[in-house]
Formats: sequence, C-alpha cells, structure tokens
Amino acid sequence: MAKAQSGVNRFYLVLGGVALLGALVLGWMVWGGTRSVSIPVDAAIEVTDTSGFRGYLLGSDSAPVEITEYADYQCPVCRDFETIQFPTVRRQLIETGLVRWRYRDFPLDALHPHTRVAAHAVACANEQGRFLEMHREIYQQQAEWAASRDAAARFRGYAGTIGLDLGRFNECMSSARYAGRIQASANEGAQLGVPATPTFLIGDRLYPGGLGSDSIRALVQRLLPAAPATRP
Repeated sequence: MAKAQSGVNRFYLVLGGVALLGALVLGWMVWGGTRSVSIPVDAAIEVTDTSGFRGYLLGSDSAPVEITEYADYQCPVCRDFETIQFPTVRRQLIETGLVRWRYRDFPLDALHPHTRVAAHAVACANEQGRFLEMHREIYQQQAEWAASRDAAARFRGYAGTIGLDLGRFNECMSSARYAGRIQASANEGAQLGVPATPTFLIGDRLYPGGLGSDSIRALVQRLLPAAPATRP
C-alpha cells in the first residue's frame, strides 16, 4: 500500500514538473523572448520600406474618397479617436464603400518615448496578417503600456493575446526591420506639414485635431461625385 502511494506521489510530482516547465517556456516566449527592443529615430530608408507600401489600408480600392490619418500610438487624442469615433467611421463610411482609410505612423518622439516601439509592434503583427487586432489592442491598452518601464514586454503580451506566433514576433521586434518604414511615414507627414496628431488628410486639405465621426462624414459627403442628373 505504501509503495502504491509512493508511486502515485511520484506521478503527481512528475506531472507538476511538466506543467511548471510548460509555464516557464510560455512565460519566456511571452515576456523574455527579446529583452531589449530599440527602434532607431531617423533610420535609413531603403527602397523596400516604401515599395508597394502606402500605409495600412482599410476599405475598397474603388472607394471614391481616400482619407489618411497621421497618428501616434502614445497620443491620448489618437486613442480617443480610435476607440470612440473610429468604429462609427468604419461602419458608416468604410464598410459602405465610400471611404478607403489609410493609417500612417507619425511618431512624436519628444513627447512619447514608446511610440516607435508601439508602431513597430503593429508592423510585426501586420507581418502575420493581424494589423487591425494589434492596432486596436495597443490603443485600448495605452494607459497600461505608456506608463510601463518596458513597453516592449507589454506588446509581447498583447501579441500572445491576439494569437501571434511569438517566436516570429520576437525576432521581428529584435530585428527592428520596419524602422525605415516608420521613418518614411513620419517624413511623409512632415513634408505635408502635419502639425499634430491625429491629423487627417481629406481631399487636399489637412485637418488637425480630434475630428468627430459626424464631421468626417460631412467632409466626405462634399467630396463625393455628384449623382448624374436624370432626364425628365
């Protein structure tokens, strides 16, 4: 009887050890895959950074109006627009085929020390086809990671939450391979004269500040082609 009990105890000890090892491996994948992530400012821009990439695009290629949003992931006004106004914009204008939305990174490094790492995390998620999921998660959790000493570790956690391959994500973040793409986006906004985030390019005019969904819809309506007059 004592031997049988001892065998059971050994079984549960082994089982517990396997579970602990699995938890440690998972923890390393989520939190320890890349201890130090640094995305350079003013990175060199290669042809591959801009070739075939105009930004993160939502909506139909044939939409009559294109809107470009220049934004910063650590900007509170950008967060408010994304979480409060953008769902209505998407439902009323993008999903109805009226607007093609173009998101461009415009990092304000002097104000927001984690913004480029956030932008790079989104680029790495986009590499796995999960741009929108990471984009939303980072904006929704802004208060958490913006106050963190290691924002990159938070982004690894979000990558796990949205189901990314963490090995690929960690390698992508460590490589900083999208630093040039982020810089090209920032340069584009600067050349246009973007003064703040968020700023919207609608038609040929810049609209800085937190536009509401009603204001955006009104601006889009003015740009839509007039319906052809019907003959009597």
